[in-house]
Amino acid sequence: MSDTSIDTITTLVLKKRNPEQLQAAHAALGMEVTRILSPGLAVEGKTKQIDSHAAAAILEAAGIEADVSVSSTKTRRKSLLICDMDSTLIGQECIDELADFAGVKDKVSAITERAMLGEIGFDGALRERVGLLTGLPLETLQTCFDERIHINPGAKTLCATMKAAGATTLIVSGGFTFFSERVAAATGFEDHQANILLDDGARLTGDVADPILGREAKLDALKAHVDDPSNAVAVGDGANDLAMVTAAGLGVAYYAKPAVAAAAQSAIRFTDLRTVLYFQGFTEAEFVELG
Repeated sequence: MSDTSIDTITTLVLKKRNPEQLQAAHAALGMEVTRILSPGLAVEGKTKQIDSHAAAAILEAAGIEADVSVSSTKTRRKSLLICDMDSTLIGQECIDELADFAGVKDKVSAITERAMLGEIGFDGALRERVGLLTGLPLETLQTCFDERIHINPGAKTLCATMKAAGATTLIVSGGFTFFSERVAAATGFEDHQANILLDDGARLTGDVADPILGREAKLDALKAHVDDPSNAVAVGDGANDLAMVTAAGLGVAYYAKPAVAAAAQSAIRFTDLRTVLYFQGFTEAEFVELG
């Protein structure tokens, strides 16, 4: 492996602001700090012979709760932000919450977990789960959004700051347009793509419109919105995010399933979505905070 201090930069973000622990963290990595991104919380600098996964393992062994990214110094600030929705921009899986209203949450959640782990095909799993929602009144969808869906910390700041820097912002979800439309409005994302639940005007029919938006469709969306995938940052947590996360110049696994965390260039395990900005070299002073 080459001396990564020449063409890469290491970004370190603590779970909680602590100047002493931050110093211990960059010392453990043998890191030469070149810039403070947030006093006592986040720094960037040079390390040698290390990647993001190795750096994370060093910090874990030292008992330090921090997220770390070793990335290329070329085009650090991306022109496209493309994000998964369920369990990424929001803390829930929408289909599981709908299933709770239908009285089948345990069954649907078990299928969701297997699909996100990549143990079963996404398309078939989605059709099976939607079938279990047959007859659910349409007004339940709005009730579910109002009562159950919560935006994850840092999502609004991530979107607003990227937009202020000139980036395009896009949600791509294996969930449903009813929710992605509302989450996009709540977080400021410019556009959204997801699956369409079919209804008879009063209730869900238990069907979803073709084609299903899954792993390859997410990758296609990334490619359609940026000329060079290296200029994209993609954030996701489940198996259907793998293709876009690994294709992007900066792929971030957010509290992700093991296969996604292992394949992604960087991972967030302790902090919030603002860390995606730190990983691109933004300072806290540049953040556009919208709550």
